[in-house]
Amino acid sequence: MSWQQYIDTLKAPDHNNQVPVAEAAICGIAPGSEGIWASTPGLASISVDEIKKLAGRRDTFAQNGVHIAGQRCRLIRDQMDMESVYTLDLKTAADANGDTFGVCVGRSLQAIVIAKGTKEASGGQLSSKVFTVVDYLRKSKF
Repeated sequence: MSWQQYIDTLKAPDHNNQVPVAEAAICGIAPGSEGIWASTPGLASISVDEIKKLAGRRDTFAQNGVHIAGQRCRLIRDQMDMESVYTLDLKTAADANGDTFGVCVGRSLQAIVIAKGTKEASGGQLSSKVFTVVDYLRKSKF
């Protein structure tokens, strides 16, 4: 399966026939070769530094937030190191219209999976989508 097919899976309708994911990316996290494997246009500008921060120590996220594709996000919940969860829930800063968006980041063995929600998406919808991909990648030793 190509990495783009994982993006397509993230953006597919859920069991309620809703599409909660507006933007998605899968990024490699191996030291020295961090980079985007596949993404939608809205997350194509994720930097190597942002990938390293998301895959590394997150102890400053609660106080300082984190940036994803240049957009500031605040920490909602960090369960990235929790067995069977492996996700980090974030919320974007308000855009020009005052809207905020949920973001879920999951970690497999070799990658991070990022999903930015639609305006209407709940955190549970996003984390469910991300977990499905992360769980599959972990079982495949990715």
